[in-house]
Amino acid sequence: MSVAFVHLHVHTEYSLLNGTVRIKPLVKSVAEAGMPAVAVTDQCNMFSMVKFYRAAMAAGVKPLVGVDLWVADTDDSPPTRLVLLCRNRAGYLNLTRLVSRAYTEGQQRGIPVVQHDWLDGCTDGLIALSAGRAGNVGQALLAKKPEHAAHLLAQWLQLFPDAFYLELQRTGRAGEEDYIHAAIELAVQMDVPVVATNDVHFIKTGDFDAHEARVCINESRTLDD
Repeated sequence: MSVAFVHLHVHTEYSLLNGTVRIKPLVKSVAEAGMPAVAVTDQCNMFSMVKFYRAAMAAGVKPLVGVDLWVADTDDSPPTRLVLLCRNRAGYLNLTRLVSRAYTEGQQRGIPVVQHDWLDGCTDGLIALSAGRAGNVGQALLAKKPEHAAHLLAQWLQLFPDAFYLELQRTGRAGEEDYIHAAIELAVQMDVPVVATNDVHFIKTGDFDAHEARVCINESRTLDD
């Protein structure tokens, strides 16, 4: 019996100026593809949660609630990303606390950021995905610093025992294959599970131009840059 693929890293139109995915078309596409569940992981917010939950349940699709967070490490390095998924009510409550605190205490240039030490004692009921190349482990691997990557991964495993996964993504981006090979090697070395995701920002190929335009607006660039 084959196991159906489930998208665990999806950004909707509620990822302001980044995603173009609308909730109802997302759920419809997932149901038509025979996928039993889907996760919405908007950037630093849970604005779509109620609408997503109702639409998914109505379509017979299991809704998985999550957030794609910016996390600031203890040093002065730029924030990196971390995906958190709720597996129960305790996880939902912890995630809402983290997101709320990011907005009230962690704003950096208008972006809500979670401080790494806020996660201590606030991970019960949560599953963490490494965010692939955009997470701090992925950044260390791409910088050819495997020992540092292993150190960072060990920190995550302390915070999320038996609930941390290294994300593998193959979407044709530069440096992707180097990251995948290094991540798999690290996963084997440290006996950490991996998960395939797709960092979804639009549903159909034809939606790419609209997505790119939103990203350019967000980053104050033009399509020709």
